[in-house]
Amino acid sequence: MVAYRRVSTGAQEVSGLGLEAQQALIEAEVARRKWSLVETYTDAGSGGSMRGRPGLHEALERLDRGEADVLLAAKLDRLSRSTKDFVELLDGAARGHWHLLALDAPADTTSPQGEALASMLAVFSQLERRLIGLRTQEALAALKARGVRLGRPRLLSDEIRSRVVASRRNGLTLSGIADQLNGDGIPTACGGVWFAASVRRALQSAALDGEAA
Repeated sequence: MVAYRRVSTGAQEVSGLGLEAQQALIEAEVARRKWSLVETYTDAGSGGSMRGRPGLHEALERLDRGEADVLLAAKLDRLSRSTKDFVELLDGAARGHWHLLALDAPADTTSPQGEALASMLAVFSQLERRLIGLRTQEALAALKARGVRLGRPRLLSDEIRSRVVASRRNGLTLSGIADQLNGDGIPTACGGVWFAASVRRALQSAALDGEAA
């Protein structure tokens, strides 16, 4: 069998928080079942989507080659928080004739009952994630309604930003505005030269404060 661990934040990656706890659970289960652990794969600082997780992809390739017959994880959400991704894992296990086991849930595809429960748990995991996103959107909308400015803090002076907005209203292109500002020796908020992208950011900042151009 092969095991998989994952942490999703930079702080966890540096400190190792979470990885040691997952490893302890994995090793305890391996000892309890008297399994042989081929290798433990790790992804640090990666998000919930399976894309961009080289450790998981290496583990899956090893399973598909028949070098192991079980993929073990300490927690279901370490494998996936997406129903689509989890169903893909289940399909891959069926095609490759290997099994999936998550220790914090009855996600044990060595039995038909466990496979059915694993699919249901993935659905509720995705539901929880979407509800969190919805609550975040509602909280941001409430802040905006109270007049709280969202987005990056304002760095440009009011004078320069007003000039950018006025130039845009007068029909100048983003590149044309940048050329004028550079020609007058006006630096960006970071002290650099202006480009179309930096002019666009200035306009976006103005739009956040209701100064639509």
